Amino acid sequence: MATKFLTLVLVWIMALAMPTSAQIIVAAAADLNAALTEIAANYEKAGGSQVRLSFGSSGNLFNQIQNGAPFDIFFSADVDYPKKLIEAGLAEKSSLYPYAVGQLVLWVPASSSLDVEHRGMSILLDPSVKKISLANPEHAPYGRAAVAALRHFRLYEKVSDRFVFGENVSQAAQFVESGNAQAGFVALSHAMAPGIREKGRYWIIPSDAYPALQQAVVILSHSSKKAEAAAFLQYLKKPEATAVLRHYGFSVPKEAQEAKH
Repeated sequence: MATKFLTLVLVWIMALAMPTSAQIIVAAAADLNAALTEIAANYEKAGGSQVRLSFGSSGNLFNQIQNGAPFDIFFSADVDYPKKLIEAGLAEKSSLYPYAVGQLVLWVPASSSLDVEHRGMSILLDPSVKKISLANPEHAPYGRAAVAALRHFRLYEKVSDRFVFGENVSQAAQFVESGNAQAGFVALSHAMAPGIREKGRYWIIPSDAYPALQQAVVILSHSSKKAEAAAFLQYLKKPEATAVLRHYGFSVPKEAQEAKH
């Protein structure tokens, strides 16, 4: 609780220190780190408002918003969190947009002898795999997807005593990068990110092995920058933005792919 409170305080301090311009503050699921950073940079270059990004697990960001964190937009890795904010009167119903569907992968270091590309989930039974990292399923959609996939392949009971939990999917990947886990469940978007792609190898987990990672964005009711926020979400639907999402392994809505403006 103390860590979450400190994080919330830091977010508030960061917001108060910002210039009172058209800058918008965006809370975003950790799997969007590479893609949304690139999209925001392109948006600013195209003359859009300045975008300040804050990444974390969808559940933790949801809790921060409930506690009054000064975000303007919330990109969640689980559509249910934005819907709950709408029900609570904390988000604009008309702004809800399912911007992408994420993909889960099983990831190992590039130097690993585990043949994850061909053996898939069965590598988790290898004696060399002492620890398996995943995002905490209590507040991270990718963590819940990992648990569902393990149950689908009837491996959960066999390996659950070797779990190490990250606060979000990015931290789960860090455990593998640092050697604190020999394999981990991460977002495909992370495995494909610049500076990360060469550090590991992965197997894409079949989409029927876990509930779809339906991701959605919403504008928050307390935002004083609703017009600027709406403009950014409109840009998100443009071909140049959806191309970035697809580049990092996300599936995007058909209507977004066909958008002309």
